Order: sequence, then structure tokens, then C-alpha cells
Amino acid sequence: MTPDCESLRLTTIYEISKILSSSLDLQKTLRAVLNLLDSHLQMHRSMASLLQDGELRVVAASGLSNEAIERGRFLIGEGVTGRILQTGVPAVIPDISQEPLFLNRTGSRNLQGRRIAFIAVPIKVGRQCIGVLSVDREGAEVVGHFQKDVRFLYMVANLIGQTVRLHQNVAAEREQLMQEKFRLQKELQGKFSLDNVIGVSKRMQQVFADVHQAAPGKATILLRGESGTGKEAIARAIHFLSPRKDGPFIKLNCAALPESLLESELFGHEKGAFTGATSERKGRFELAHGGTLFLDEIGDVSPAFQAKLLRVLQEREFERVGGNRTIRVDVRLITATNRNLEDMVRKGEFRADLYFRINVVSIFLPPLRERRDDIPLLAEYFLEKYNRENKRRLTIAPEAMQAMAHCGWPGNVRELENCIERMATMTRGNLVRHADLLCQKGLCFSSTLSDIGRTHNAIPILAAPAAGESSRMPSRDGEPASAATESEENLPLSERDRLVQAMEKCGWVQAKAARLLSLTPRQMGYALKKYDIPLKKL
Repeated sequence: MTPDCESLRLTTIYEISKILSSSLDLQKTLRAVLNLLDSHLQMHRSMASLLQDGELRVVAASGLSNEAIERGRFLIGEGVTGRILQTGVPAVIPDISQEPLFLNRTGSRNLQGRRIAFIAVPIKVGRQCIGVLSVDREGAEVVGHFQKDVRFLYMVANLIGQTVRLHQNVAAEREQLMQEKFRLQKELQGKFSLDNVIGVSKRMQQVFADVHQAAPGKATILLRGESGTGKEAIARAIHFLSPRKDGPFIKLNCAALPESLLESELFGHEKGAFTGATSERKGRFELAHGGTLFLDEIGDVSPAFQAKLLRVLQEREFERVGGNRTIRVDVRLITATNRNLEDMVRKGEFRADLYFRINVVSIFLPPLRERRDDIPLLAEYFLEKYNRENKRRLTIAPEAMQAMAHCGWPGNVRELENCIERMATMTRGNLVRHADLLCQKGLCFSSTLSDIGRTHNAIPILAAPAAGESSRMPSRDGEPASAATESEENLPLSERDRLVQAMEKCGWVQAKAARLLSLTPRQMGYALKKYDIPLKKL
């Protein structure tokens, strides 16, 4: 063999080592190695076969069609290739047309009028034979000429064996990590779960973790989130996980009562304090003594009542309406709101000192559209509930469940429950199909309300003032107010998210997003600037 041939083999080995270490895709790297043997050393129809499920299968080849590769299967001891795997001894066949043991299983060789030599060596990991590397040589006549080919292929097979072992180790470690991850997730779901609260999504698991962390303490808790996300259920869970679980859990919706009745409901009243007060009555604070008081919609109380509430939270004492006796209570307070309290504090609509008093521990409840993994579980839970009530055996078809999982659910869990109750009541038969959903009939109440909101709000919110127009407009009191302030008052909570979603859907092309939202490019540009949405370059 000439020095040039030796140099070419050395270069080929170097290139092969680089290829095998370049990727964890075993089939891809083996195919690149075999193509290199073909192009550099004229080793044609090279194949790498590995032991899989008790038989030898071709996993990569050069110069073979996919159909030929698929046919390349051998039992242990079958044919020349199977015997190499069984014995671990290389084989050299100067002319495969004269060898009865050569099966030509792939059917890729035309043996008529051609002399084709076959060289194959075992692929080993340690002492274990795991596969066979084989190549074809054309025009060779003397067996002795193949000794250096065998030696070279042994080196290549050794590199392949080391790579296969590396891939097996990586796969085993990955499988172990996946099993450990699955075990930890099961433990986490078992640890961070709440009675009567369904949530396996990552966002809800974080909520559960926060609840378990905060429940044993005495700190005031503020639950934040859109309407219908289950704030009362979380508040009840906090109470029953706390040391106060044997005490009362008292709740009050602050938005449901006018200020005069709200004071009486919370603090109680003495007999004769006002018309109709025929007897002494305890308020919610007194009733919750030793337990938990849950004040929902805390952001809707008036500024005057906020001052009265602040004193109770600071001193844990109050007087009943019409009384002068100070009453002390031991109550843990949990509040909830769907309002932007920080914005209300800036506008002077909510007292800053009360905000800091109730915002000791904040727990944010995600909207249902951000925890879609929970939608099928919630739907099945509500369906089972109404099946029991209605004595039915209703089930939801997979396509209907898939459609529900992709809904926006602006009303969150409460809206989902209402939707399931309507289906449980109005569906004929025992199967809810895709066509039975109100959204498929154009009768979805929430989408109708959303369309109305978009129709009335889109232009005032997004449109920039035209050239020469004043950016100020009169307020209700006759004083000028900024257009931005007026727009923000009418702004739906999800308007900024709607802009971002439209931009992402259109690949951050403003013109396409503007058409999607039925806006002009000028309006779209103004909206992105107004809500400080940074543009992405894809």
C-alpha cells in the first residue's frame, strides 16, 4: 500500500472520530461515517448492523435504499453476518457469488458478471459483540490484499462500539432521570394538593405550594386573580390547613352590600342603633373570633369605610354600630380582589395604608386559559356532579373536550361550570358531541360579550389622536382628562395580552396583526407603543 493510501486512511479515521462525537443522533452519525468510507476509500454498500430485540438489524447504510435497509435483518447465526455476530470473528469473502452462506438479504447487489468482495468485522463493547460493520470491495482478487482493510475496519468498529456504549449510557441515565422526575412529580402532586380544588398544571401546583407555605402562619393573605378563578375555594383551603381549622370560617362579599349595611354586617349593631334594629346582633368579625374571616371583593369598598376597616386590622378591636363598648377579636383575615389595587392606590381610590396592611402575603390565581391542563379534569368533575344531581350518565366526546380545552374562558372556572351545567341539562342523549357546544352554534354567551366589548372599546383604546386633534378630552366633571386615562378606564384586562397574542400569531409582523385585529397599521403602531410592547425580530 502506498504512503498516500496510509495517509488517506489516517485522515479518514480522524474524520470519523470527529463525526462520532458531533451528535447524539446515533443513526445520523453512523450514516455519515459510512458515507465517508464510500467517498474516501471506495468501500461500497457499507452497513452498520446492531443487535435489537434478539435480531441483527441494519441501522445505517451507504448506497442502499430505505427498502433495502428495512430488509437487512438477520437472526443470530444466520448467514455470514449472523455468524460474525455469533462468533465475534471477522469474515472476508473474495467473491460473494461463490459463497452459499452469503444471503444478499438486502437485494442491493447485482451478482451477474461482477466480482464483489465482502469484508465484515464485529462491533464490540468490551467483550460483548453487539453488531457487525460490513463493506463491499469491487475488483479485488487476492485475500491477502484485504488484511489492511480488516485492520482498518476493526479500528472503525471499535470507535463505533465506544459511541454505541456512550449512547446506551446516556439513554439509561435519561430514562433514570425521567423516572425520577415522574416520581417527584407524583410526590409533589400528592404533597401540594387541596381538597375540593383541582389543579395538576404547573401554575396551580405553585399556588398549592404557596398555600401550604402560608396556611400555618398568622399573616393576612391577599388573593389576586380574575373573577371566577376560585379565590373563595383557596381561602377555605387556607383556613382548613391552618391551626384555626377548628374555628369558624366566615365569609362576606364586600361588593354585595351598600356601605351602611356593610358596617353593620362586619361590626354588628346594638339594639335600637337604627330603625329595624330590634335586637343586638354580632357582626362577622365577632362570629369569626378564633377562626378566619374572608372578605371578597375588598377593592370595591368605599374610601370612608376603608378607614374604619384599617383600624380593626391594626388594633383587632372595634365598636358595634350604635355602641360604645370596645370588642377585641382574634381573627385571621383573608381578602380577595380582581381589581388592580396598585392602580387604585395611584389614583387615590384605595388607601395606601390599608393596601400595605392587607398585602402581607399575596397569592396569584392564574386564569383558566393559563392552566389548560386542568380543563379536562375540571370538566369531568363538574359533569360527574351534575350527573348525580340529574341522575344521568352523560359523557363528553374527545373532540368536544378538545374544543373546550382551546376556549378562552373569560369567566374562568365559574364559566366552565356553567357551561357543563347547561350541557348536563340540555344535551339529548348520553354523549356531548362537538356540535352540541354552544360556541359551535354561535350562542356562546362569553364570546358574545367579548365581541361587544371589542366593538365598543377597540377604537377608543387603540386609536391614536389624528394630526391636529387634541389629546385631551373633557371628563365627567368638566375638567380635561387625558385620552390615555380615559382609555385605560375602559380597557379590558386582557387587551395587552390580546395585542401580544396577535403579534405572536403573525410572526411579529405589525401589518398582519393589524388586519387580524381589524385595525389600521397606524392604530397598531400606537397600541404597541402605548402598552410598551417590545418588538421581536424573528
